[in-house]
Amino acid sequence: MNKQTGFTLIELAIVLVIIGLLLGGVLRGQELINSAKVKNMARDFQNVQVYIYGYQDKYKALPGDDANAATHLAGAATITNGNGNGVIEGAWNSTTPSDESVNFWQHVRLAGLAPGTTVVPTAAGANPYYPTNADGGRVGVQSVSTFTTITGMTGAYVICSDGILGKFALQLDTTLDDGDPSTGSVRAITTGTSGAGMNTAAVNAAINATYTVCMTI
Repeated sequence: MNKQTGFTLIELAIVLVIIGLLLGGVLRGQELINSAKVKNMARDFQNVQVYIYGYQDKYKALPGDDANAATHLAGAATITNGNGNGVIEGAWNSTTPSDESVNFWQHVRLAGLAPGTTVVPTAAGANPYYPTNADGGRVGVQSVSTFTTITGMTGAYVICSDGILGKFALQLDTTLDDGDPSTGSVRAITTGTSGAGMNTAAVNAAINATYTVCMTI
């Protein structure tokens, strides 16, 4: 007679414990990755503030809008002056080379405040000149007075970052503001649209959609 063999209850219990530990480790690892991603995105917003105030402190002018940028800055790149009216003109996600919101990045980079290429692209399209967030979405800045992506926001300047998953948009708002993406200085709207910011319930209802998150300063 053949003797049948199999796992004992103790062996099965050990296997289940190991599987549980492995799953727990994977989930914890993913949580850490997500947390690091949100911190990285939050740092994008904070860094742009540093660029603006650092440039103003150094040159008494607004980056992108600096009418004497060619005099203030030294570099191999062709430097485009702004009009000096105290407004960063052009949309935050513009790819028009003459827009001050595009030349903002050249000015702060040549000033040694930000990393990246200082050669402004001559045409729209994928280009390493334009800064991106941890998910590859565009990061940009403009003055609030000409801002239309999200209505009702107040302040002097607005920093936007797009292509952000809903769960990260909510975490960003909690980290930087009041936790409600329809109020306060940080608001979110579905990427590719414009209008009033979406509230927490609306984002939760489409948590896997991508959003544009904007913060005023």
